[in-house]
This record gives sequence, structure tokens and C-alpha cells, in this order.
Amino acid sequence: MKLAIITFFISIQFGLQIDVVEVRNLYKSAGTSKEKTSELMGLLQNVDKNDDMVLLAYKGAVTAMMAKYEKTISEKKQEFIKGVSLVEFALEQEPKNVEIVFVRLSLQQNSPKILKYKNNIDQDKAYLLTQFNQIKSTSLKAYLEDYILHSNNFSEEEKNVISQS
Repeated sequence: MKLAIITFFISIQFGLQIDVVEVRNLYKSAGTSKEKTSELMGLLQNVDKNDDMVLLAYKGAVTAMMAKYEKTISEKKQEFIKGVSLVEFALEQEPKNVEIVFVRLSLQQNSPKILKYKNNIDQDKAYLLTQFNQIKSTSLKAYLEDYILHSNNFSEEEKNVISQS
């Protein structure tokens, strides 16, 4: 019995050890189906405002993505706003975090125009392009490069900035 209780508490304590590389990989495919979106949401469901801000930003983005699966327009809007508020909170806490800026950018670029969440696209793109060479994490750099080079939202000139780095 004691062993079961100890194991339970250890699993809770280490349960939030979420691999950001796994989150990135799931995020890349999250928009393709409800199942993929739900899988990422399940991984991030216990992340809150006291945790890593990058993970919170991803949780916000996937929450906003899940909005399209709600039944009513009101529920869709409410869920989208909830997700956006998490992304914006994370960005307020760490405004120079390139990955959080990327999460907001990707969410804005892929959100429906009717939701009017597109105000920072140009500023976020410019920030990513100017900060790209300063990124120390090779996995993050490769992840962002892949996104930029395969995105229809970046011009050929902008893509050349990245591919020449």
C-alpha cells in the first residue's frame, strides 16, 4: 500500500515533465484532425500559468484550435478566446521568447479572418526573421526553419533570409 502511494506521488510530481520536442511534433500535425488536436490537448491539459510559458503558449494555441470542434458559435468563440488569452499571457511574461512569438504567429496565420486575430502577423514575422540566427537550440532552429520554408505566409524573399542562415 505504501509503495502504491509513493509511486502515485512520484508520478504526479514528474507528470508535468513534458518534452517540448514532442509538443512541437504534435503541434505540427495538430491541425490535421480532431484526434491529433485532442492528443496534443491531452498532453498539455495540466499545464497552467505557473508552468513553462512555452508550454502554456502551445496549450493556448491548441485550445484555440479545439474551438472549431465545439457545437455552437458561442462555444467556438469562447474556446478560441480562452486559447488566445493563454498565448497572450505567455507572451506578456516572456515577450522576447522566439518560440512563443512563433506560436502566436502560427495561430494568427491560421485563424479565420472573422475572428480578427491577425494584428501581429507582420511584427511577429519580422521578429522571427531578425532573431533566427540568435537561436541556440538546433532543434528549435530546425523546427522554425521548416515552418517558414513550407509556409505560404512567408514570401520567397523572407524564406531566402532563413535558407541563407
